[in-house]
Amino acid sequence: MTRIVAGSAGGRRIEVPAAGTRPTSERVREALFSRLEHLGVLDGARVLDLCAGSGALGLEAASRGAAEVALVDSAKGAVTVCQRNARSLGLAGVRVVKASAAGYLAGAAGAPVDLVLIDPPYGMDSAALSEILAPLARERDPWLAEGAVVVVERATRSGEPDWPAGLRRFASKKYGETTVWFAEPSGEDSD
Repeated sequence: MTRIVAGSAGGRRIEVPAAGTRPTSERVREALFSRLEHLGVLDGARVLDLCAGSGALGLEAASRGAAEVALVDSAKGAVTVCQRNARSLGLAGVRVVKASAAGYLAGAAGAPVDLVLIDPPYGMDSAALSEILAPLARERDPWLAEGAVVVVERATRSGEPDWPAGLRRFASKKYGETTVWFAEPSGEDSD
């Protein structure tokens, strides 16, 4: 069973796609979102949940006060589950997008986001993850607001992501087989 940990939808259950996803454990989500609340990036935030799967991370953000959340996934089953979860929780400002993370980020950014949550399949290699991270750091038509936080969840054995110019790691936390990496805009040229 997967459920929203806290906030307005705290304790409510959400669906998980039948195959192809690995939802973030409740323990990791609770610790991650406690850290994000401590950093002050959730209340009223614009959030991207890339490789959303069930949407658990983005829906947790919405439950805890994010104003706008985009759940982005390329798998039809995941998109359908995200839509059902968003509808059943009734959280305002949540939209679901069927697209690859890299494809979505190749488009126009619109208003910059405050938080990016990336939980790619553990089998995703570093090169594919870099294709997602690189557009986040672009200076023209930026995706990231000043003070934004980028969170990447990976298998501990995968090691640290290759951060592009324009992003720098400021923290990480290991939870058994899972490591969560935190990055922020660095001010370096990325274009």
